[in-house]
Amino acid sequence: MSSFFKCIAFRVISLSCEENANETAPTEFIIVGFSSLQQLQFFLFGVFLVTYLCTLVGNISIIIIVCMDAQLCTPMYFFLGNLSFLDLCYTTTNVPQMLVQLLVDRKRISYAGCITQLYFFLAFVGTECILLVVMAYDRYVAICNPLHYLVIMRKSLCFQLAGAAWASGFLSSAVHTFFTFQLPFCGANHINYFFCNIPPLLKLSCVDSSLNEIILLAVGVFIGWIPFLCIVLSYFYIISTILKIHSTEGRLKTFSS
Repeated sequence: MSSFFKCIAFRVISLSCEENANETAPTEFIIVGFSSLQQLQFFLFGVFLVTYLCTLVGNISIIIIVCMDAQLCTPMYFFLGNLSFLDLCYTTTNVPQMLVQLLVDRKRISYAGCITQLYFFLAFVGTECILLVVMAYDRYVAICNPLHYLVIMRKSLCFQLAGAAWASGFLSSAVHTFFTFQLPFCGANHINYFFCNIPPLLKLSCVDSSLNEIILLAVGVFIGWIPFLCIVLSYFYIISTILKIHSTEGRLKTFSS
């Protein structure tokens, strides 16, 4: 009986702690990443603004050229257009907010804004990692199996591969975002970083976040390390195929691809 009452008491205390955590959950976060750079804020604003504008102009130009030039309707440029669009998206999730933070005294972001920023940033970055594998596969087929390239990399397969990359990125981001914001923050709201990201958010939690760290590692292996190894493997086969070409002209032409 004593064990039974102890279990009930422990559960009541746990529920009480969770209620208190919810009551003191922050409604906004303070970004403190630029706090130690007060004298450089206008300089950093200029650097970030110029870099962001160059990113916009460069990637929008690539997208327009790929869409307007009929000769570029190939799998390689289709994936390149997707990559440029991703660059636009994930820089836009962070850089405009960082520019604003550099101009205001109180560098804050709402709780909902932090969730949104984290979700879309991770989604776009994860999508890009998978898309780079798809692009490496496209080059592998073009160089190592050129006679069957148009048969293998048909339009329907390109759309499927691009769709799988986007779906994987958004799904992995949903997992990260859900488990991160299930944690109680107990009133702590100072993010020691330049934008909302998982590691600084985990440090704000008042409970054990080891499960989140395991999930972060597992998804990181799937989104980061496995694509990296696949890209390295594909280029190993590409380089070995090129080295088997006897003519110098043939090697140079293949390298240019």
